[in-house]
Amino acid sequence: MADYHFVYKDVEGTSTQWDDIQRKLGNLPAKAPAFKPPAYTPEQDESSAPKDQAWFDKKTEEELEDLEDDKDLDDDRFLEEYRKKRLTELREAAKVKRYGSVTPISSSDFMREVTQASAEDWVVVCLYKDGFAECGLLLGCLDELSSRYPATKFVKIISTDCIPNYPDCNLPTLVVYRHGAVKGTHVGLKSVGRRCTPESVALVLCQSEPVLNDGKSGDDDSSREAVMAGVRRQFIERVVKDHEDKDNDDDGYNSD
Repeated sequence: MADYHFVYKDVEGTSTQWDDIQRKLGNLPAKAPAFKPPAYTPEQDESSAPKDQAWFDKKTEEELEDLEDDKDLDDDRFLEEYRKKRLTELREAAKVKRYGSVTPISSSDFMREVTQASAEDWVVVCLYKDGFAECGLLLGCLDELSSRYPATKFVKIISTDCIPNYPDCNLPTLVVYRHGAVKGTHVGLKSVGRRCTPESVALVLCQSEPVLNDGKSGDDDSSREAVMAGVRRQFIERVVKDHEDKDNDDDGYNSD
């Protein structure tokens, strides 16, 4: 007579005693955990959310302005003062992020982007041409400086588009504008130091004028001093790092 084993499974997919025995013997894979739906978390109504500092930190400038007449803030002097403080911070941040990159321009843009723009901010113009390694090196430094000092405007233009027949031997050239006039000219890579780094370019640009501006340093004199102090510190840190990297490379070479 044949020996039959019957395996029953309930509607939820749980195993029978026979399956449990087989799992203990290693003949069946482990049982999958029972499905449990995620717990329901109702979305919080924005109007009922507590108005605290974290709540204000999530608001945009426009939303903070709209809260000026919020009745809930009339009786809370601290929150109203914090709203004004956050609004000021956002407005100042918007000013700082005014530029932040090196913008390519054409000859038709020059009057608007350089001459007129320099009535409000310092403008650094790079005359360059594609395919010149020296131009690429200087533009790389300007990219870094433009992000560090977003309140200074950086632009680049093909040299012969700006000045017809401009000699290639003068590339790259930096021209600094302020109040519609040329305030400085730096011709060739040698003009920014023996080693072209963001720090050496910054030192040259700020030798006599507060050309670089991070938007946080106040008046012109304090801006220049803050920039120069920061650049000197960064220059020293870079030199130290370069020496450490060289020493590590030498150690690795000697160990072989």
